[in-house]
Amino acid sequence: MLSGSWMNQRPKMTTVTDDVISGIARAMLKRYEPPSPKEKRRWPTPGALARTLDPATIQTPALRLIDDELVRLVDTDAIDKLIISMPPQEGKSVRVSYRFPQWLLEHDPDLRIAIVSYTDEMARRHGAEIKRDVERFNGVDSPIDLGIRLRQDSRAAGRWNIRDHKGSVYCVGLGGSLTGKPVDILIIDDPIKNLEEAHSELYRKRLKNFWQAVAIPRMSPTTKVVIIQTRWHEDDLAGWLQVNEPGQWRVVTIPAQAESHDDPLGRKPGEFMVSARGRRKWTQIRQNVGSYVWSALYQGAPRPAAGGLFKRAYMRYWSSLPPDVSRHGQLHGARVDLGGRIVYLDDCWRFCTVDLAASTKTSADWTVCGVWALSLDGDLILLDGDRKRIQEEQHWKLIRPLKEKWSADVVYVESRMFGTTMVYEAGKSGILVKELKADTDKVTRALPATVRAENGRLWLPTVGHMPPDCDVKIWVNELISFPNASHDDCVDVVAYAARVDATELLSQADRQSLTSGQRNGQSKRDDIRDAFESATGVDGNGKEYRDLRW
Repeated sequence: MLSGSWMNQRPKMTTVTDDVISGIARAMLKRYEPPSPKEKRRWPTPGALARTLDPATIQTPALRLIDDELVRLVDTDAIDKLIISMPPQEGKSVRVSYRFPQWLLEHDPDLRIAIVSYTDEMARRHGAEIKRDVERFNGVDSPIDLGIRLRQDSRAAGRWNIRDHKGSVYCVGLGGSLTGKPVDILIIDDPIKNLEEAHSELYRKRLKNFWQAVAIPRMSPTTKVVIIQTRWHEDDLAGWLQVNEPGQWRVVTIPAQAESHDDPLGRKPGEFMVSARGRRKWTQIRQNVGSYVWSALYQGAPRPAAGGLFKRAYMRYWSSLPPDVSRHGQLHGARVDLGGRIVYLDDCWRFCTVDLAASTKTSADWTVCGVWALSLDGDLILLDGDRKRIQEEQHWKLIRPLKEKWSADVVYVESRMFGTTMVYEAGKSGILVKELKADTDKVTRALPATVRAENGRLWLPTVGHMPPDCDVKIWVNELISFPNASHDDCVDVVAYAARVDATELLSQADRQSLTSGQRNGQSKRDDIRDAFESATGVDGNGKEYRDLRW
């Protein structure tokens, strides 16, 4: 007989299916989970490692804060997602995408690290720098040994593995793939290249798709993520993640200028950051780039372009003065008063910018022509203009009288309108017509003009100087309502003029012959180019800048 006690015992019910599922789950987690870190690091921070490998490494309070945040990210369970925003050209990419992976792998060569940037080339650059140091600091060619050895088949600069370990570095652009690549550390470095991409809804959607369809599937419960970027738009990747993944991210914003008493660097309100580039002229940069760009790129607080890019308080108006008959020139001594400064128009470079339309319907856009003078001190002066709803064959009849009245040297027209009747008729008359590559979004295109207006360098005529259909009140109303007004043709003409000024560079020979006043005006434009270059990485003296599509 069977024992009664045995009969009364109820067996533990564990199904084969449960065991199989549990085993699979453990195996999957083990595959993604990095091994336990070593007890102690040789270098306490990425910055300390950087100073050892390169004694010329600059350490600023901002970079020291980044070091602390990176250490906190990987050494504690309190956070696993970190966003850091910081002004451009302050060493953030070198510290996060170059030194941080080195520091991690020296301590734990089993980590699988992915570095993502806006292009493959930018991402691979960081991978190549890390690989170069791994090969150099091996205890043989250098007394410093990082203790990392590459696998023999690791030849690609942006994709390599560590010998006898699971660790690797994989660099990819936003258009690339991480398929089949488990990631322990994900670094996303400046996913937006420039202002044009930031204002492109299509590109921002591409960023979001990358995060959802490429990045998230490669992450495990223990993956650590750091996004380091200059802010460009309220809906860029950093902004979108804060809205759509609330409470999941630690966000550290390092503004160029402290705005509150809880500043992350402990500065007083109004105090500028210590720059990695030396004595950076923050006040000059703020003036040159304008409040919209300053708020986004330098303060890490982009604001919606929902109106108010041009403010009524920015508007400056010139007044006519009797001509100076002692002066000889094409305009016979014509001069204007710019708030107490007298400007002779024969000393200015004069040109036209045109926004063409081809309809007489009352709801259609207007054809607008503006005549501009660029003073020796860098003032952009709207001398005259006209605005009508006309057919294509009437365009030149509207533009020619203005061009001849003010002896303008060049007429600028959008590239998409370069095959029109107006361009043909101007060419027949021997008039120089140049094209403007202005086919990006209107807000981006208008930003250089907002900088000029904000700095008091955009001058408009007084009321009654232009025809009733083109009175200055119409221009001002369009500007202050932009980008929400029903028409923005005058805004386009102003934006084109600011672009012409910013991109028509003088040759070196011309600079040598400039007067003192001319050099002063050119210096102001040089400052704008320098600020633009620091914000975007585009060569301010190169063709890419001159051909920039605002």
